[in-house]
Amino acid sequence: MGEKIVLLDEAGHAIGTAPKAESHHQTTPFHLAFSSYLVDASGRVLISQRAHHKASFPSVWTNSACGHPAPGESLREAVARRVKSELGLTVSDITLVLPEFVYRAEMNGVVEHEWCPVVRASVDAEPLLDRDEVEDIQWRDWEGVKALREDPLASPWFLDQMVHLVKLGKPLTWKQADEKLLPPAIAW
Repeated sequence: MGEKIVLLDEAGHAIGTAPKAESHHQTTPFHLAFSSYLVDASGRVLISQRAHHKASFPSVWTNSACGHPAPGESLREAVARRVKSELGLTVSDITLVLPEFVYRAEMNGVVEHEWCPVVRASVDAEPLLDRDEVEDIQWRDWEGVKALREDPLASPWFLDQMVHLVKLGKPLTWKQADEKLLPPAIAW
C-alpha cells in the first residue's frame, strides 16, 4: 500500500491521508512533515545530502533527516522511525524547537507544501546510510552549518529554518518549545 501522508487544513487539522509517492507534484496538497537536526555530545550537527535519484529535491544538502509522520504516529515516534531507517541511528533527548514551521518550495516541477515541525535530537554513533534516501553526510560545527546557507545546493526548507535557528544560539542550547503550538493533527 505504501507510505501515507497526513493531509492538513490551513489550521493544521487532519483532513485525510494520501499516498506519499503520488502526492508530491506541481499541486502537492498541504500536509504534515518534520525536519530533524541530529547533534553529538560535542555539539556537531549532522547534515545530509539527499540521494541524487530522489524524485523530490534530489542532491540538495539539508538538515539531518526529514520525513512524514504516519497517520496516528506521534512526532517523536516519527522522528525515531525515520532517523533509524535513513541513517541507522537511535535518537535520544528529542527536543521540539520550531513547532509552527510551515513552508512551500518548488524544484523541477515538484512542490513541497508542509507544516514541518523542527526538532533536535541527540545521537552517539556513526550513521549507516540508506542509499535510497541519503547520498552523503557531513558532521559540522555550528559555524559550518551556518556556512551551508551560502551553498547553492542547500535545500529551501533548510534555508528558511536557519532564519529562525540562528537566533536560538548553538544547537545544544536550543530550548524545548511549547508542544501546544504543534498542529492539532499530531501528538508530541
